[in-house]
Amino acid sequence: MSGFLEAAHGSGSSCSARPQGDAPFSFGMEPKTLAFTAIAIACTPFAILICWNFFLPFLFRIFSLTIGSLLGWILRKGAEGRRSLLIRATAENEAKFRESKVQEKDGASTSSDDESWENIEGSIVGSSGNGEKGSRDWDGIVGFFHPFCNAGGGGERVLWAAVRATQKRWPNAKIVVYTGDHDVSKENMLSRVKNTFSIDIHPPTIHFIYLSTRHWVLSSTWPHMTLLGQSVGSLFMGLDAFSLIVPDIFVDTMGYAFVLGLCKILFPDMPTAAYVHYPTISTDMLDSLNPKTPVGSQGVNAGKGVGFKGALKRHYWKIFAFIYSWMGASVDVVMTNSSWTQGHIQSLWGPRRKQRGRENPIAVVYPPCAVNEIERAVEISEESEKRRQKYLVYIAQFRPEKNHQLILQSFAEFVKTGTPSAKEAKLVLLGSVRDDNDSRRVYKLRLLVNELHIKDQVIFQLDAPWSEILQWLGKAFVGVNGMWNEHFGIGVVEYLAAGLISVVHNSGGPKLDIVTDVDGEPTGFLASTPSEFAEGFEKALSHPDPLSVRRRARLSSKRFTEEEFARKWLTELEKLVAMKL
Repeated sequence: MSGFLEAAHGSGSSCSARPQGDAPFSFGMEPKTLAFTAIAIACTPFAILICWNFFLPFLFRIFSLTIGSLLGWILRKGAEGRRSLLIRATAENEAKFRESKVQEKDGASTSSDDESWENIEGSIVGSSGNGEKGSRDWDGIVGFFHPFCNAGGGGERVLWAAVRATQKRWPNAKIVVYTGDHDVSKENMLSRVKNTFSIDIHPPTIHFIYLSTRHWVLSSTWPHMTLLGQSVGSLFMGLDAFSLIVPDIFVDTMGYAFVLGLCKILFPDMPTAAYVHYPTISTDMLDSLNPKTPVGSQGVNAGKGVGFKGALKRHYWKIFAFIYSWMGASVDVVMTNSSWTQGHIQSLWGPRRKQRGRENPIAVVYPPCAVNEIERAVEISEESEKRRQKYLVYIAQFRPEKNHQLILQSFAEFVKTGTPSAKEAKLVLLGSVRDDNDSRRVYKLRLLVNELHIKDQVIFQLDAPWSEILQWLGKAFVGVNGMWNEHFGIGVVEYLAAGLISVVHNSGGPKLDIVTDVDGEPTGFLASTPSEFAEGFEKALSHPDPLSVRRRARLSSKRFTEEEFARKWLTELEKLVAMKL
């Protein structure tokens, strides 16, 4: 027994002792093996980076050229029948349209209307020039991806102005709009476009392709990881679109970069374009998660990057930003609605676009605004100046990012100053209420108005029609915008066109593109804090020569007309048509 214990004791001692001749920290390995292992561990991070940046894109490219192209070929073959029907229907509709015009013809008015579709208007001619052959005779299919085309907002104005310009530049081309608005017929859709935007669309050459997968991009479908969920959902919607009709040129006007990436995987040679209203994710969004950064108190996600959940959110956003830049880099022609958006898209997509040999620069194409209509409706003169009242108007939907609370707090601080300008001044909040969430926000804003003791000086105008908005623009004194990093700001352009003195947030499109000096003189004031806004209200309402500011503002607004948009839009789209010739 004692021998057994001694043996066991001896065995235990031998296990715990370091073998004779082994160096410290050798882990029982031979020197060469140990050196190889250390080098492998040290190189692992670099190997991961190389794999992520080079090997994975290479595999992705191989997949695109094989599996992706094969799937694209299958989709194209499956949609050939529908494409033939669409071309035939266009020819028949055009013949019927012209026949009806001939029957209705009662003078020069109708003939001039016919000619408007046969000749390019001088204000929107492309580089080929009016009447030239060649690219003007191009008769392919242009697909516009805009699943919410019946929404009636600024994004839809861009869509329909782009469609009209495209029709006039290439009258033989067929226009396809991919939409999820199943409950709206073509006739009703075009009627609403006419009534809402005063845009006439040529009916025979436009067709609506109805998607059944739009629910995949609703935020309600993805209560968690919404950014990634909606982007993945857009891939299902893209497959749905291409299974129905494959266009010759594909244009996204809503910001679905993943669909554009999918298009290049399926159809590598198809020219693509993106009109970006705002980046799905931006460096400012990432910075806003950190409360210690200069923008850590701005936006709806301000300061939410702290703690364990915050760290996860930061990493999730960074990974998503990488994928987003990967997809966006595939686009042939990129247009943005403002310098602010251009800067962020350039930082996200630019480096990879350069790697992929995308030579077309990212262009700023300001969205079309109702400048001409406002000029006709709102007079700016010494006589009209007498009819102006001390109204400060804020035109914005009641969404969280519009920051109505900031404007109310600023106005309350302004009222408390008791200056002559503050007396009898009133704030008017003009905006649409989309759903119950908006209704609750309006209720909370009314409570805030009571708490700030400015109930008698704040007016809520909910779901006001355009005619009523024009009336307010005609009699108001100041136009207000409180959103941080507004990507453009169509409402601010409307302020300028109406001659209002703007007091807007010192960020985004309003700062960089809209409220800019004319001949070295201001067209408005910039602010960030309640005190700065209150000071801006005082400066605007007490300005010694407001009429001169109004005239400069209107002059500045002419940069944002529909004619300017059409001219720049066609310049970019011609690059895609040239790729098909």
